[in-house]
Order: sequence, then C-alpha cells, then structure tokens
Amino acid sequence: MKGLMLILAVLLDVVPAGKAVLRQLQPRDSILIADQLEYGFQLDSVPDGTALALPDFSKASNDTLVLVRGWQLDTLSTLQARRREPQLRSIRGSIVVAPFEEGTYRLPDLPVLRRSAAGQVDTLLFEALEMEVKTMPVDTATFVIHDIKGQMGYPLTFKELLPWIGGVLLLAALVALAVWLVRRRRAAAEGLKPKDPAYIVALRELDKWRGDKFWAPDKQKTFYSGITDTLKTYIEDRFGIDAPEMTTAELFAALKEAEDLPEELREQTRELFECADFVKFAKHLASEEENARALPTAVRFVTSTYQTALEEEPKESDEL
Repeated sequence: MKGLMLILAVLLDVVPAGKAVLRQLQPRDSILIADQLEYGFQLDSVPDGTALALPDFSKASNDTLVLVRGWQLDTLSTLQARRREPQLRSIRGSIVVAPFEEGTYRLPDLPVLRRSAAGQVDTLLFEALEMEVKTMPVDTATFVIHDIKGQMGYPLTFKELLPWIGGVLLLAALVALAVWLVRRRRAAAEGLKPKDPAYIVALRELDKWRGDKFWAPDKQKTFYSGITDTLKTYIEDRFGIDAPEMTTAELFAALKEAEDLPEELREQTRELFECADFVKFAKHLASEEENARALPTAVRFVTSTYQTALEEEPKESDEL
C-alpha cells in the first residue's frame, strides 16, 4: 500500500480532498467492540465519464480490525446538466470494517485515482481519521450471571378464544356438508348406473394379471392373491357361498353342491387355490408351469359357470 501511494505521489498530482467519512451502521453514542463502521469518502459534482480506482485494503485486515465488506460505490444524487454538458453526480465510496479490540485506531489515508472523461489523471487524497473503541465496563465485584428470561406469557381470555372456536366449528360444518353432498351425489350416480354382472367384473379384474411380469419370485404372492380374491368374490355372487371368509378346504367342500360345475374344472381350480396357499403362507416358489396355468384356469372357471347362469335366466323368466 505504501509503495502504491509513493508511485502515485511521484507520477500524479496529489489533490487534498478533505477528510474521509466514518459512519456507524448502527448509530450510537460510542463505538463498541464488534461494531460495524462504514469508512470511505464522498465526492460531489462528479461528471459522467469519470473513472475511479480505489485502494485494496483486503491485505490490511487483521485480528483487531477486520474488513467486513470491500469497496462499494453508491450514487447519492444526480444533478441535471445543461445541454451538451455531462450530468453531475454525488458519489459515496466506502468499505465496512469492525474493530475487535479496545483502544485507539488510526485508519489509513484514502488515495483515490481519478481519470476524467478528457483523460486527465490525478489522485484525490482523503485524510485518515481516528476512532476510539470502547468495551462495556463490568463490575467484577458485584457481577452475577443470570439465565436468559423467557418470553412473558399472559392467560388467554374467552373473548380471545371465541373467534378461533367459531372458526373451527364453521370449518367442521363445511367439511360435514361437503362429505354429505359427495355421498349423496355418489349414491345418486350408483342408483342410475346399472351394475355390471359378476362375471364381467371378475373377467375385468383377472385381465389385470396377464403377462409373465407377475411371475417373478417377489411378485408371486401378489399375483396369486389377486387371482384367488377375484374368484372368491365371483363365487360369492354366483353361487351364494361366503367364499371370502372360507378356507380352501371349506370352499371346495361347499362347491361340491354346485351341480353345474364340472368335476374336472373344480379340481383344477382347487389345485390353483392350494398352490396359492403354499405361495402366500408357506413361502413356496411356484414353477413356470404353475404360473402359466393359474390365470387360464381362473378365466375358464368364470366363463364356464357364467354360461350356465345365462341358460338358467330364460327358464326363470318363463316361470314368471
């Protein structure tokens, strides 16, 4: 820094520009340790096109005086110039420093290299300032450390709670009304919409399990559960048997009473359910042959039994 100032003094005209500016970012009647201060200069009537070169204070920072922020130039005001004359501005340049030790500090001079629009170069030298940094006096004889006090609380009154209570009750009423309207609309829609036959619903559900991607060991349990649950729901609707609550043995004991169910199809379906039980409860890993046979057996069971139901419908209508 001293070398730079010496070169400027030799090569350029040094123009005394008054004292530098020292301003606290948090104004108070004294400067305390760790206060941040803005140190810099102010130039008035600076024509447009003027260039300024500012000194580097980054290496001058130390443990006692820390550079918090580097140079910053701000335009304070602008004076409208006459025709064909450049505008004039008031400019403030500053850095931010913070002292961390009590005592007297002499801040460095501020040499500012100025080059006008016409190419004239000179150095503006702002005179350094001193600052006195103090610390808070502590009486060690009577000083006692206290805990930080918590926030003072006041009891709530019913008048203060009343708007909140009203808001909660209103919100609950709106939610109840919305739920009632949704259920009413859903019930009306279900009443108008014809219900699909059980075999259509079953075939639609079974179609979701097509493809060998469900044959992977980590997906077999889901695969067999989906097929057998769909068949149980269909059997309950088609044969009037409480299939979802029955074990495999109980289910096929009840299906023996179904006269329109071929014995061969019943046995194939029973083997499907037994394989599903092994996969779900005994950690059995089904073979590719068992996997390939599972879905066709379930589809054949539905298509064979629903056809007999269709044949029985004309007979019932004739009797009526």
